[in-house]
Amino acid sequence: MNPSSIITISRADGLPEYPDDVVLEAWCLHVLDAQGEQGHIDIRLMGSDEIQALNRQYRQRDQSTNILSFAAPVPASLAERHLGDIAACAEVIFDEARHQNKPLPHHWAHMMTHAVLHLLGHDHIDEAQAEQMEQLERDLLAHLSIPDPYLDRSANSAES
Repeated sequence: MNPSSIITISRADGLPEYPDDVVLEAWCLHVLDAQGEQGHIDIRLMGSDEIQALNRQYRQRDQSTNILSFAAPVPASLAERHLGDIAACAEVIFDEARHQNKPLPHHWAHMMTHAVLHLLGHDHIDEAQAEQMEQLERDLLAHLSIPDPYLDRSANSAES
């Protein structure tokens, strides 16, 4: 793990201690290390009302969502590079894992991997970008012995 990277984690009151901070940090550092990056990431675990307010304010979508990434545009010359903030909704991630029949730790690892890749500048706006980002996610998760999170996409998207 890269000692130059710092992951800070805060939780809304009343949220379960799952996943624990050590595991969240390890998932983020795995992505940073694999991408040859380092920096500071702030993570906030929250309930559905709090993430819905953020989603409404920043994405004009008045609904809860699983995870939001807010990349920080900072000069690379700073000694401690702040990559950005991640807002994660424990309730939505839990519900998605159950609905998609995925082990909860696998879905959490996928969401954190996805969010950190966004902080590093990856996106999925068009089909080519989406395939590139999804392949990165598959590769990173495979190193953690987590199966392809997009394997059952056709079945899941048909239900959405």
